Amino acid sequence: MFYDQAKIYVKGGDGGNGIVSFRREKYVPEGGPNGGDGGRGGQIIFVADEGLRTLVDFRYNRHYKAERGQHGQGKNMHGRRGEDLRVRIPVGTIVKDEETGEILADLVEHGQEVIVAKGGRGGRGNARFMSNTNKAPTIAEKGEPGEKRTLLLELKLLADVGLIGFPNVGKSTIISRISAAKPKIADYHFTTLVPNLGVVDLGDGESFVVADIPGLIEGAHTGAGLGHAFLRHTERTRLLLHVLDMAGSEGRDPLEDFQIIQEELQKYSAELAQRPMMILANKMDITGAEENLERCQETLGDKYKIYPVSAATGEGLQEMIYAVAQILPEIPAPQLFVQEEEEHKVIEAVHEKRFELSREGELFIITGDEIEKHVHMTMFESDDAVYRFQRILKAMGIEDALREAGIQNGDKVLISDMEFTWEE
Repeated sequence: MFYDQAKIYVKGGDGGNGIVSFRREKYVPEGGPNGGDGGRGGQIIFVADEGLRTLVDFRYNRHYKAERGQHGQGKNMHGRRGEDLRVRIPVGTIVKDEETGEILADLVEHGQEVIVAKGGRGGRGNARFMSNTNKAPTIAEKGEPGEKRTLLLELKLLADVGLIGFPNVGKSTIISRISAAKPKIADYHFTTLVPNLGVVDLGDGESFVVADIPGLIEGAHTGAGLGHAFLRHTERTRLLLHVLDMAGSEGRDPLEDFQIIQEELQKYSAELAQRPMMILANKMDITGAEENLERCQETLGDKYKIYPVSAATGEGLQEMIYAVAQILPEIPAPQLFVQEEEEHKVIEAVHEKRFELSREGELFIITGDEIEKHVHMTMFESDDAVYRFQRILKAMGIEDALREAGIQNGDKVLISDMEFTWEE
């Protein structure tokens, strides 16, 4: 099966925990703290691979988690860093963050890499907390949780030329004639349910890639027929070949067909409708095709180059291939994402709130990345660590905010997944 969309969950490795340890050797009294730091968690890295053609692997495996860092040890030995998880994805894949809609990467080259989930940093061992006022700290940190997010993957095939047109006009037969691709061909609509890629060999090491886009119909821009499912695969093509049935073998008018498909392209993407285009007047071996060809040349000949061909006999295909090969080098590759240059860029400093406070009855809820990270990394089984956490709450202004909100002894405070009881 051909899969060009997927939704997956990724999580970077958690950092390893720091450790509380003291040097204990004969003849070395009060050796001091020597707890090592935890190792950083592994990252999840997407690697573009031209050998992959679909996102089918992500249909059966939707969760990816990198290795966590190793915990620190005594004698100032730091934990080993977690192994990165490298995930192969097809060239031409766009990676989006589901929650924000942000485009994280557009992987268009073989070997291109992007980090989609960072590993958490390792927790510090107690050797890091030694100071002039605290020679024997019993504080260490847990590892920072790895970054987690849900990703949307969208594959847009990379092809130089895209064959478009109504169903059953001969696109699959043409690609089977000019390349080694062997698509399923039959005399009924939507024989082609997935895009087919074919490489056209020009000799002397020269070639170009053709994509046979499944037949489009009126209303395709709204998703009708195969609509959105495959219109996206035309976005990266440099040249469009519009295949028309000159014989009108199903009672359709090739000029009307051309106009309908052009309107669908315009409604889906105005930029796509302006892409360089050639017309392949197919089925010229059938009676009645010559009359329709003359009408097309009179109406469209001034704007588009029209090549009479017959996919059934192969007539005219070689001339068309040479014409495509000649014009392709002159057409720049389309830029999917264009960022306009700004003459003057103004950066305004915005002081974001370090936390948010809300209330549900007697439960006070504190949210915010900074304070939640401290909760996850604090070892609450250590009294010294608890005192340090209280100092952090005070320094961030959380204690004052809770008092202003009217907190009383015995009320509950929820931060991340930890619940605390307030006492003055």
